Amino acid sequence: MKYDAQVKNRMKRIEGQVRGLLKMMEDDKECRDVVTQMSAVRSALDRTAALIVSKNLEQCIREEKQSGEKSEDLIKEAVDLLVRSR
Repeated sequence: MKYDAQVKNRMKRIEGQVRGLLKMMEDDKECRDVVTQMSAVRSALDRTAALIVSKNLEQCIREEKQSGEKSEDLIKEAVDLLVRSR
């Protein structure tokens, strides 16, 4: 799968968030603030994973429709990937 600029930019932002999180820890910031930032990073990763799975699923379904195959297995696999990512 090719990853577009949008997905790569999301990952760069997440990388920046993680660096900021490490800086917060080095600066001995409050636990509440660190955990809040961790939650934000996890949420960003979850949203990015969902975007990747949905784009891949869309592409696979198009290819299967062109070949006349059913897409139920692909949909199940995509749902399983999303569930596992949580």
